[in-house]
Amino acid sequence: MNNANAGLPDLLVPGLAVVFCGLNPGLESALEHKPFFNRSNRFWRTLFLSGFTAEEIDPDDYVRILQFGCGMTTAVQRATPSAQDVSADEYRRAAQALEAKIVQCSPKYIAFLGKSAYAAITAQRNIAWGLQPDTFGGARVWVLPNPSGRNRSFTLNHLVEAYQLLRLATLEN
Repeated sequence: MNNANAGLPDLLVPGLAVVFCGLNPGLESALEHKPFFNRSNRFWRTLFLSGFTAEEIDPDDYVRILQFGCGMTTAVQRATPSAQDVSADEYRRAAQALEAKIVQCSPKYIAFLGKSAYAAITAQRNIAWGLQPDTFGGARVWVLPNPSGRNRSFTLNHLVEAYQLLRLATLEN
């Protein structure tokens, strides 16, 4: 197996509708170099059910997400067993590099998957779900619930509803 310290490869090209920004790679995903590789993660299922993709993408074929105008990155590159292992200071230190990536690929939206990274980067305590008033790297900011299987606060149906709102917004603009 590969080294988890390498994190995950970014999947970014110019002109995307949305870049999904995970908090940081999980260990299993980093070892495989495939985002959202853990089968308990609901990311790929949620993208399909919310209309971002025409079928559910297998994590082994994750690059296919580009065909649907979507890209991927992480706020912090360091892999950890849990996103709770990443400090607010680590998110803040990674913000400049993340913003440079977003400027370079210029998507319409950056969708933070969970509130913690965006809250730390902007030094805000109370972040609402959905569209944010600010931009990041020139992209509109949207905050979505994290699709991790550990996130028990959101059922699959709730995830799909939240992601559908962003999908509709990408179609309008």
